[in-house]
Amino acid sequence: MAETRLFLLDGMALVYRAHFAFIRNPITNSQGMNTSAIYGFTNTLLTIIEKEDPTHLAVAFDTSAPTSRHILYPEYKAQREAMPEELAAAIPEVKKVCAAFKIPVLVIDGFEADDIIGTVARRAEEAGGIETFMVTPDKDFAQLVAPHTAMWKPGRQGSDHEVLTYEKILENWEIEDPKQVIDILGLWGDASDNIPGVPGIGEKTAKKLIAQYGSVEGLLENTEKLKGKQKENVINFSDQARLSKELATIITDVPVKETFDDFKLEEPDGKTLKRLFETWEFRTLTKRLFGNTTAKNQPTIDPVFESLKTLEDIPHDYHLIQSENALDSLVKDLLAADAFCFDVETNSLDRFTSKLLGIAFSLKSCEAFYLPITDWPALREKLLPVFESSALKIGHNLKFDLAIMLSHGVQVIGPFFDTMLAHTLVAPEQKHSMDSLSENLLGYSPIKLVDLFSGERDEADDLFAAAAKKKASKGELDPSELPIEILAEYAAEDADVTLQLYHKLIPELKALNVLPVMENIESPLLPVLVAMENEGISMDQSVLDEVGRVLTGKIETLSKEIEESVGRSFNLNSPKQLGEILFGEMKLVEKPKKTKTGQFKTDEQTLASLASKHSIVANILSYREASKLKSTYVDALPNHRAKHSHRVHTHLHQLVTSTGRLASSDPNLQNIPVRSEMGRELRRAFIPRGLDYTLMAADYSQIELRVMAALSGDPAMIKAFKNDLDIHTATAARVFSIETDEVVPEMRRTAKMVNFGIIYGISAFGLSQRLGIPRGEASEIIQTYFEQYPAIHQFMMDTTESAREKGYTQTISGRRRYFKDIKSGNASIRSNAERAAINSPIQGTAADMIKLAMVNIHKIMQGHKSRMILQVHDELLFDLHQDEQDELPTQILEAMEAAICLPNEVPIKIDLGFGDNWLQAH
Repeated sequence: MAETRLFLLDGMALVYRAHFAFIRNPITNSQGMNTSAIYGFTNTLLTIIEKEDPTHLAVAFDTSAPTSRHILYPEYKAQREAMPEELAAAIPEVKKVCAAFKIPVLVIDGFEADDIIGTVARRAEEAGGIETFMVTPDKDFAQLVAPHTAMWKPGRQGSDHEVLTYEKILENWEIEDPKQVIDILGLWGDASDNIPGVPGIGEKTAKKLIAQYGSVEGLLENTEKLKGKQKENVINFSDQARLSKELATIITDVPVKETFDDFKLEEPDGKTLKRLFETWEFRTLTKRLFGNTTAKNQPTIDPVFESLKTLEDIPHDYHLIQSENALDSLVKDLLAADAFCFDVETNSLDRFTSKLLGIAFSLKSCEAFYLPITDWPALREKLLPVFESSALKIGHNLKFDLAIMLSHGVQVIGPFFDTMLAHTLVAPEQKHSMDSLSENLLGYSPIKLVDLFSGERDEADDLFAAAAKKKASKGELDPSELPIEILAEYAAEDADVTLQLYHKLIPELKALNVLPVMENIESPLLPVLVAMENEGISMDQSVLDEVGRVLTGKIETLSKEIEESVGRSFNLNSPKQLGEILFGEMKLVEKPKKTKTGQFKTDEQTLASLASKHSIVANILSYREASKLKSTYVDALPNHRAKHSHRVHTHLHQLVTSTGRLASSDPNLQNIPVRSEMGRELRRAFIPRGLDYTLMAADYSQIELRVMAALSGDPAMIKAFKNDLDIHTATAARVFSIETDEVVPEMRRTAKMVNFGIIYGISAFGLSQRLGIPRGEASEIIQTYFEQYPAIHQFMMDTTESAREKGYTQTISGRRRYFKDIKSGNASIRSNAERAAINSPIQGTAADMIKLAMVNIHKIMQGHKSRMILQVHDELLFDLHQDEQDELPTQILEAMEAAICLPNEVPIKIDLGFGDNWLQAH
């Protein structure tokens, strides 16, 4: 089970479904209020929390604002009857349920809930390591399903819910790619949304035509192959087919400002829930949530603060700077300060194109200043000394503020303190948004930007009443539309609250002994990541096109070979058909594995164990790999090229992984595969920024094994590294009791699998699956391994025991990871925690090492033409200028080697590579 399980609820669809499920016998309270929709929604939500182990939750709703679909086709959803008054009245109550559970409600004018969920699901899929479930009965969502994104379809009339996975969608819709659902709907139409489709084409015919021609466009290019009335309708209604496809397409680039961190499941507001349930007379749900239940993951209900204060409750002194004298006075105070907090306000979240509206500053609690941007060149000159001073710069999600300032010509100089990063070190399992921190640490509820637009503030307050009359007309809230006085108070409060959080978090960091991690690693890394993201990486579209053509050819060739092996054509992307052929007809194994539904298993792990014995299975795996590479990378990467630079600018995230490793998103450049020839070819598309540059890759060699040797103190492994031996060959020689020159490639492969598997706590069963050998043989190999490296075995046992006693493990640098399940009574859950406890000090130390190296390299490269442009796991990528090729590589190598001195004098080795593209350099 993935560590991160994200559930995205289609709020509007769920409340509609619940309301009409009870339409003949509505649920009402004693006051006559219809509570069917509220009850049904809450029941589904509790079921998910209790049974599905969610770590993250969010609910999306439509708004009344027209969408691009209404503009494109005014008849879109026009056939629907007006929403029943009782249902309309229930929706605000459902949102109260979400608020009490502290679950974000996502609404954006101009977009439907489908689009919001589609965007978040796509981001999660690209980020990797996240298992996403879209909770909805709507079939349209099938187009969004991916290897790690499924539909969670609520049951009907007491039946259980259904999880529609990637394989299930391909089977149910008889397609090769979930995106073809859009093409089927383009032909079939969708009566519920008034999408017309093509007359005379129903579900079965649409599936058949898309299976044959691949897409609506493919069908329209082959109309001469159709016959009779069908041909006539397709030709006459071709524009309608294209329109219907566009209407059915869920948008996946909506400006959702919330991050995954905002979706973390929190302790609910028990008092509010009790009050709401009493009002609605939900006795069963009250007993279920507050009674003596032992349901797994039941939220605790004791709030940290009895009530939350707001701006109206606390004396404060916020200033809007509108005169030269006031500005000069502020600048003077900032220059004299040892530390100050700042927060930028922009009209969008785009770090390259957004407009800087103003900057808020705070020097002490309950006092802040907002400086609106009027004449930026003049203001920039006055503020430059402030941002270049030696004062500590404090912020929340400071990387965004630094990026905005850089795009406006100001490189902010450290030191830095980011309250979001600090809280991640203190309480990694909690939410880290400013609102959450403020409520949980300060007992204070800040102004919400959305409230300034939605009119939910007290109408008695003249300023907020004025703001309430303004509605956001764009998909993303634009603060520039607010009156300056309101924006000033909102921004000043942000800076004030962040400064208070700083004072609250410093003692916490000290108490947990993680302040050095904050000060020496995470804070100095901020400007490094900003600079790298700003640079981006160049991409050769012609190479990408070439790789695409090769992959397309390979897909077609493999499809033909597979069908020839079978003797007939079939839907290669249908797990059901594939399973029947491989195990029902061809009988590749005597006792094939089956899913819970009785279908033959055709997942990658199952097929990989058979690939060496059956050529058709190897071809199927190659086909799947080629298809995924094309759709995930070749087709998607061009959409990420920025207009201003024509380069790809990924987002780098410091602390979203539990071990401290950096993560990449939009696009995720860390997931570009390197283990296969087809995957490696993609790296040819990434090139230097100009003719006078070359790409240089600097890669830590076997760093996790070196860290394991250092932490365990195992003399045999340390000796191998000190003698610069091939560690896998050396391990093979010891495990198989032979000389190193007698080791054959198969033995080395086995040793390599064991070496890396041990770090992640591999079992005999896991090793047997990976190597395709009997479990008994795998068990003997692991036992022999520990006999040859006894200190490693002892290290694993000691680390597990220490984690049980302390509740955490830590890296050489002091980074901690906590394990709440290390004493679980569930053996499976406990063993997962034990494996993670063993791995975390190793992988976490490697993460600390490359972060420290990046900080040091960034300092070295100041004033150079060369640029550090990407970090992928243990590798750094550089645009190396030809004038600096003699000295700079050596300086970089030395900085990487010196980042952390490993115990027991285990040496660090760096592999340097150079080339005209990433593949050559790596």
